[in-house]
Amino acid sequence: MRLIKNMSKKSGMAPGTLTHVGDKKDTKVNISFFDYDRENITEKSAAVADECAPLKGKKTVSWINVDGVHDAGIIENIGKSFGIHPMVLEDIMNTSQRPKFEDLGDYLFIVIKMIYYRQKSKRVVVEQVSLILGENFVISFQEEEGDVFEAVRDRLKRSKGRVRTEGADFLAYALMDSVIDSYFSVLEGIGESIESLEEKVVSGSRAEDIADIHALKRDMIFLRRSIWPLREVISGILRAESGLVKSSTGLYFRDIYDHTIQVVDTIESFRDFVSGILDIYLSSLSNRMNEVMKVLTIFAAIFIPLTFIAGIYGMNFKYMPELELKWGYFAVLGFMALVGVGMLAYFKRKKWF
Repeated sequence: MRLIKNMSKKSGMAPGTLTHVGDKKDTKVNISFFDYDRENITEKSAAVADECAPLKGKKTVSWINVDGVHDAGIIENIGKSFGIHPMVLEDIMNTSQRPKFEDLGDYLFIVIKMIYYRQKSKRVVVEQVSLILGENFVISFQEEEGDVFEAVRDRLKRSKGRVRTEGADFLAYALMDSVIDSYFSVLEGIGESIESLEEKVVSGSRAEDIADIHALKRDMIFLRRSIWPLREVISGILRAESGLVKSSTGLYFRDIYDHTIQVVDTIESFRDFVSGILDIYLSSLSNRMNEVMKVLTIFAAIFIPLTFIAGIYGMNFKYMPELELKWGYFAVLGFMALVGVGMLAYFKRKKWF
């Protein structure tokens, strides 16, 4: 189940024990970093944990990105180099975390969800991103390679925008902004799927539509669980009395707070749309059943008097006057046909079919 990722692995372990909770990964952990100021920038890919340690004490701003949180040794090594508490490292390796914010004095710990929408399979994929914001550094931990941070990397390399002239808090904002902006493209893909499914259901419901409807309902629940707490995260950053986030950067965090509210409102609207599609599907099934029952009822109503007449003349009494008539059989059949046609004409006049 996507909502719970191997949580039983933590049972009985001491607090701070570094154990990966999530989908099993066999890939190598990849570490890269940027170290920059206004004039200069250094980029390093395929780095090792020991190369990151000297970045902590520098006056430049450093962004260390770790792709993969399944190697406890690497996570522990980075944690020791930057003075990160073992409980925080434990939360980084637990990929089922709820989005949250913690102020630990020397650094801020932020957990958010990076979301993708697979257009081919029409399914939502969620990846956890953990951020450590220190005085002059930001460390981002991702579950695997591939992210939505290319625009930030490009701005760093080309010295575009304010990211090279601001501190680590602005870099953290830029990373969170990239994640939140990516939600809109995800919602756009989901919206197209909802519209397509709605057209199919309205034009004529099929048996496989119910599976698509329930899949969309699950995705909406999953999205809400992943994004709804983000409002509290950004509010916590804005309310925190930490010197790590300057007042000038608070304005930008308020902007992404507004974007988060917009995303949450859109998700709630989509949930209503999906519920409406389910109601349309069930109503369509009910109407179809009513049509079938109406046809069967009409046939039954026609044959009831015919059955009554046939039952009368099926009684084995010796003295029945009509039994001796040569034309009696044809007269009864004609009368029965007249009754049937008359009832059909009456039903049609009443617009019952």
